[in-house]
Amino acid sequence: MTHVISIQSHVAYGYVGNRAAVFPLQRLGLEVTAINTVQFSNHTGYGAFTGEVFTPDHLRQVLDGVEALTGLGGVDALLSGYMGDEGIGRAVLDSVDRVKRANPAALYCCDPVMGDIGRGFFVREGIPEWMRDHAIGRADIVTPNQFELGFLAGRDIQTLEDALEAAAELRRRGPKVVLVTSLEVRGDDGEQIGMLVDSAAGSWRIRTPKVAFDIPPNGAGDFTAAMFLAHSLRAGLAEEGPARALEQTAAAVQMLFDHTRQAGTRELAMIRAQHDIVSPTVALHAERLR
Repeated sequence: MTHVISIQSHVAYGYVGNRAAVFPLQRLGLEVTAINTVQFSNHTGYGAFTGEVFTPDHLRQVLDGVEALTGLGGVDALLSGYMGDEGIGRAVLDSVDRVKRANPAALYCCDPVMGDIGRGFFVREGIPEWMRDHAIGRADIVTPNQFELGFLAGRDIQTLEDALEAAAELRRRGPKVVLVTSLEVRGDDGEQIGMLVDSAAGSWRIRTPKVAFDIPPNGAGDFTAAMFLAHSLRAGLAEEGPARALEQTAAAVQMLFDHTRQAGTRELAMIRAQHDIVSPTVALHAERLR
């Protein structure tokens, strides 16, 4: 059975971080070991929340216990998301090293959570630079949104060619595959939103209709990164594998958004959508760009 370690935030209520990643990974049949960087009552978008931020040593100690119990040789991938500070980031990369020593074929998927168009950066000062200079080059898969891609590659993303060149720049630093989410470029009609995947074997894009929410739900990026990693583990990173993973991921996101809109909730309708996450009722085809 495929085994993933997911190191992310945790909330008691709602679906962000590990709460947006672990359940759908399990529904796809993966074994998941969740290591939480924080435990909050709810995500910070509500304004008020309670809970605790865990220390880097706490993360290392939890992984120590897992390794002592089961070893790390059976871990196929490690997934990371929001990093509260550089200390947490270093602990995550230490964990990547430990997993890859035990299983050199294991993948590291880094979701470089830093900011978004319209909001700018929402992480602590220094995190974007640390992510750019340390984490990206260690990853096999990176999943930035359009804003994050622009920062990491040092360019403004206005056109599709800008996005392709920026993704290629990231791959030159180490990652095998770059998935760009929430992509809107010059020439788009404004009614759709795109995802783009870039690899040595080629580049593909999928565009889907925008879903209107009164308050956009948090956690969609965490869910997307988890889905793309899961489908990449199945399809592989070579040849047409990234295109197939993109198709399955985009379909799952569309189904989750449809259920969330119908439910009229501020949180992702994860439980309501669980069957359609596994077996989407929409079939999407990735457009080959090069």
